[in-house]
Amino acid sequence: MEIILKEDVINLGYKNDIVKVKNGYGRNYLIPTGKAVIASPSAKKQLAEDLKQRAHKLEKIKNEALAKAEQLKDVSLKIAAKVSNTGTIFGSVGAMQVADELAKLGIEIDRKIITVKGSVKEVGNYVANVQLHKEVKVEIPFEVVAEAEEA
Repeated sequence: MEIILKEDVINLGYKNDIVKVKNGYGRNYLIPTGKAVIASPSAKKQLAEDLKQRAHKLEKIKNEALAKAEQLKDVSLKIAAKVSNTGTIFGSVGAMQVADELAKLGIEIDRKIITVKGSVKEVGNYVANVQLHKEVKVEIPFEVVAEAEEA
C-alpha cells in the first residue's frame, strides 16, 4: 500500500514522503492516528502543488538567512566579564551574552539559535555558532576579557 506521510515517522520516512508499507500497518496504525493518508492520484497531485508553493516560501526564508549571514560575516565581539586573579571567570559566558553583544551592535539574533561549544570559563578567544537556517550557519569569533581591561 502506498501512503503519504503527514509527519515524520521513525524508521519509515519524513513528512510528505510517499512510501510503501504493509496493508495492516497503514490501515490499522498510520491512517487512524493521522500520521498518513492513502496516496491516491488526487492526494499525490495535492502534495505536488503544496510542495511547489512551499518551495517559494522556503526560498524566501533561506534568502533572508543568507542576508543576515552576510551581515554577521565580519563581526568580531569582545565580551567583558568579571575575572578572578587567576584569569577564571565568575560564572561563564554563553549564548545570552553573545546575543546581548550582537544587540549592542544593532544585530538582533535570538539566543536560542546561538551555540557556544564547551564552557567559557576563562579569558581567551572562542567561537560561537549561529544556525540561521538548516543550511545557513555562521561562526562568530569572540574574545572574553576582564572587565577592568575593557575600561
